Amino acid sequence: MMHRTLGSTGVTVSAIAFGAGPVSGLMTGTDHAAQLATVQRALEVGINWFDTAAGYGNGESEKNLGRVLSELKAADKVHIATKVRIPPEALDHIGDYVRQSVEESLQRLRVPRIMLLQLHNGITTNRGDEPASITSRDILGPKGVAKAFQRLRDEGLVNSTGLTGTGQPEAMREVIGSGEFQTLQVPFNILNPSAGMMGSVADGETDYGYVIGDCVMKGMGVFAIRVFAGGALVGQPPSAHTFKTPFFPLALYERDAERAKRLAERVAGRMSLAELAVRFALSHPGVSAAIIGFGSPQHVDEIARIRSEEPIPTDLMN
Repeated sequence: MMHRTLGSTGVTVSAIAFGAGPVSGLMTGTDHAAQLATVQRALEVGINWFDTAAGYGNGESEKNLGRVLSELKAADKVHIATKVRIPPEALDHIGDYVRQSVEESLQRLRVPRIMLLQLHNGITTNRGDEPASITSRDILGPKGVAKAFQRLRDEGLVNSTGLTGTGQPEAMREVIGSGEFQTLQVPFNILNPSAGMMGSVADGETDYGYVIGDCVMKGMGVFAIRVFAGGALVGQPPSAHTFKTPFFPLALYERDAERAKRLAERVAGRMSLAELAVRFALSHPGVSAAIIGFGSPQHVDEIARIRSEEPIPTDLMN
């Protein structure tokens, strides 16, 4: 497993990170044996970064991850990242909400501190411009997210802080430029590379505004998410989560699945779409790691075998 430095944090992370979100459904589900076997295999191949959130399965992901890492006696051997999403009713008391969320996360994860705490809200000009989005003022103001996160860092409950790179590019850029956060996780895949590449965006696609470039200038570590476009790039049917989420809905999955078919025709005989997707995400020099939602030990092995450090041939990339 290749490892990289996470921005200016000095932390070394595996280039493939373990995503414990609801798309694969593993860590938000109830199959404890599969959870244990999959996490164990991830550890064996060298994965040292586990990404979860308080909102994944209403805390079930954190609870299951904490249980499995405890049983494997591995909690102190890996880095755990989690998130807090601030609801509209808590925007007048952000500090209290963040503290309560983190304390509950620590209990579920069975750890005394979190390596990375991330804001799970999108960032837009106005509150609610996109589902659950908040503004740069909510984040950078005197009673905002940045101050709340910093207090937890000062108390030793959190090592580093980060953002989720969804929302409107200019609003995201303002927060990135503040220097208050050390990481960003952002959708970046071969069907929508706009977070990491300049140029036009396909009709109907979200424009992530080349924010990875802004992160590089600020020395921030970047995690690529939605590397497989919610499973569309690897032929997986839409997950149960895809049918109900307002963030990456079914219509987006269906569009990506159709585009993935056309892409598969272009790369036929060269490599699988899974390999292409991973190598593409990790080919960006600003990306520290790609977060993959594993569903089984076999899935871990399939991804671990990919020669992710090798560049994609120029003719194929073109």
